Amino acid sequence: MTDNFAETLPFIPPKAFDELIFIKLGGSLITSKDEAYKANTALLTSLLEQIRDFLIQFPQKRVLLGHGSGSFGHVAGKKYGTRDGVFDPAGWQGYHSVWQKARELHNIVLASALDLTPPLPVISFPPSASVSATNRQVSEWNLGPIISAIENGLVPVVYGDVVNDHQLGGTILSTEDLFLALAESLKPARVLIFGKTDGVYEDFPACQKVLPHINAKSALPGSLTGSSSIDVTGGMLTKVRLMQRLCAVSPETQVRICPANQQGQLMDALLAKDTGTLITHN
Repeated sequence: MTDNFAETLPFIPPKAFDELIFIKLGGSLITSKDEAYKANTALLTSLLEQIRDFLIQFPQKRVLLGHGSGSFGHVAGKKYGTRDGVFDPAGWQGYHSVWQKARELHNIVLASALDLTPPLPVISFPPSASVSATNRQVSEWNLGPIISAIENGLVPVVYGDVVNDHQLGGTILSTEDLFLALAESLKPARVLIFGKTDGVYEDFPACQKVLPHINAKSALPGSLTGSSSIDVTGGMLTKVRLMQRLCAVSPETQVRICPANQQGQLMDALLAKDTGTLITHN
């Protein structure tokens, strides 16, 4: 990792910001989701560079970054059924295995961000260390440190992770689960969910028609299902439903589900270009 991190901080001035953006880098982007425990480091570096360049160009903006677990956490999660609960010693061994694999990918994301020149000033907020849930709903989370990081020009990073669950013993929360909880308090202007698909397909699995707009009360097409890869937290259908709920609890927030597997697509979305599927309150 770079040793001149502190020298790069002034490009994001503390506290004076006019927009907060949540960004999720999907597991399908940053890992080979069908090949266990393999990160797509070249694309990950490009995505992080685009975020850094945006913040340098627009220092009045702030980003909270999330990422999926892809072939790391989802493979282990499916093996042990951790999302459904942790009830015995074997389940807790599985819980630890999912934590380990999710953390392994998280460390790759952090290292990739800090190895940029100049680096992206990321700071980690592991859900497994700070979040409690009740039946897969966030019930306890001290957001003070995250808010302080945002105000002072840092980029908090959360990710799909195992958490304590008062009803299920333990479970897995997706990045979208976490964004929903964060949005209730932080009220981001925009949420950008990046993946490999062009948006939310109206005709899955043919994947020829992208829905341009969904609101918080829109009925979803019957063809919309889960994920074509391993995804223990529900895939696209669950993702869209959670983002509808997010727009319901934070009506001013706009969500986009959009692609970022080609150079410049993430920057286009950050620059508010029309891409993917827009989800709004109305």
